[in-house]
Amino acid sequence: MSRPLRTGALSAAALLLAASAAGCGGGGGRPDTSARQKLDWATCPTPSDSEDAAATKPLGKEWECATLHVPLDYRKPHGDAVGIAMIRAKATDRRHRIGSLIFNFGGPGGSGVATLPALGHSYQQLRTRYDLVSFDPRGVGRSSGVRCLSDRQLDAYYAADSTPDNGSEVKGLIRRVKTYAAGCEQHSGKILPDVGTTNAARDMDLMRRVLGDKKLHYFGISYGTELGGVYAHLYPRNVGRALFDGVVDPQQTPEQGALGQAKGFQLALADYLKACHKSADATCPTQAEILRLLKRLDTHPVRGIGGRKLTQSLAAAGIAQSLYSRDYWQYLTQGIANAEQGDGRILLALGDAMNGRDPDGDYSTLQSSLTAITCADYKERYTVHHVERKLPTFRGASPVFGDFMAWSLTQCTDWPVRGTWTTPDVSAPGAAPILVIGNTGDPATPYSGARKMADELGPGVGVELTYKGEGHGAYDSGSSCVRNTANAYLLNGKVPEKGKVCT
Repeated sequence: MSRPLRTGALSAAALLLAASAAGCGGGGGRPDTSARQKLDWATCPTPSDSEDAAATKPLGKEWECATLHVPLDYRKPHGDAVGIAMIRAKATDRRHRIGSLIFNFGGPGGSGVATLPALGHSYQQLRTRYDLVSFDPRGVGRSSGVRCLSDRQLDAYYAADSTPDNGSEVKGLIRRVKTYAAGCEQHSGKILPDVGTTNAARDMDLMRRVLGDKKLHYFGISYGTELGGVYAHLYPRNVGRALFDGVVDPQQTPEQGALGQAKGFQLALADYLKACHKSADATCPTQAEILRLLKRLDTHPVRGIGGRKLTQSLAAAGIAQSLYSRDYWQYLTQGIANAEQGDGRILLALGDAMNGRDPDGDYSTLQSSLTAITCADYKERYTVHHVERKLPTFRGASPVFGDFMAWSLTQCTDWPVRGTWTTPDVSAPGAAPILVIGNTGDPATPYSGARKMADELGPGVGVELTYKGEGHGAYDSGSSCVRNTANAYLLNGKVPEKGKVCT
């Protein structure tokens, strides 16, 4: 669950909305993949059954879709192409338009085509001077999204025990990981070698040129900050106004990132428990009660939704999902109380949101794309022996999430493609200032990552802003200080003073 917990800024509600938004697929033949290609913006198509989710809210007329064609392998520019699904809403003040503002909402694996219209109301002020633009990165959603198992197989995969207690359960976990990897290779093998972050950054620069922008103006959230950092390293002179929110620590290996997330989610859980008990809600759980519930679910799942059971793994995913935003703490309280009484529906719904499953049983490519991109990026392939040696450290970091995070390190063990780096290079000498926002209570991308990112970007490039709050990311936290500072930078180019703090 280390990388799988990195679902970016996608809240439970946004994830449930995600698959209902329309995207655009790639074309056949050998389309033009140069910067001279023209984007054919048109009304977004109706989503297919496999893309439908709980919400059926149609997109407004302001949203248009198009397909950008990019080389599958940039070393072979005239070889196979990939269609990158894009979406936009044009700036409302055309006289004072700055250009396009390109969003990546994280994951890796989050669909920008789905998420931008779902969350578009949050960016209306930015839309006055920018065309709001987002996309499904290669290997995600309608951009040749990676698929590995059938929906029914995924139900079993995510419900299965992900914290083995004995040798037999360890073998079962590794067998499932191997089956998953083999399914990815069988169904999506052609694109797996080329879904890494470096290629996604190259796609963004081609996107910038085709959109007609001299500079890339960018809003990256969670993994989107890593993608933005890699872009800045590759194209420092092309960076315009860029904002990183919910920042990934670029210096961490997957193991260090997983351990950092274990600590981050444990901190967020502690903050939730403190706030809950301060509210004098009689249904507030204790950590000990949560641990007992998870232990009981390991052997005795409870009633869920439509004949499905709430298992230990699904409950842990639901608890983690609810910690991404303070808005979902109330559902966590009720979900735990209900599960104690044998009703697992709320925690199961939250766990499904984490895993990209809609109420009809259809899975998006969220988690399969996440695994594919992570394993294409990172070289490390962790063994069972390595995980078992590290378990005490992870348990010390988080009694609740430690085991889950440690065993998640096996996700790339039998992956069919080699990784690229130990850690990404995000140094960007010569780039314009990049606003880097760190949230002290962020569970998924702990606060320390913002300082590391700002330092790695380099002097005069990384400008850190601190938000003392809760949840994943800061722009949508409700802090007027954060939003006003960010908007002043993006809309007017006003870089905040070094070390500014918002509450």
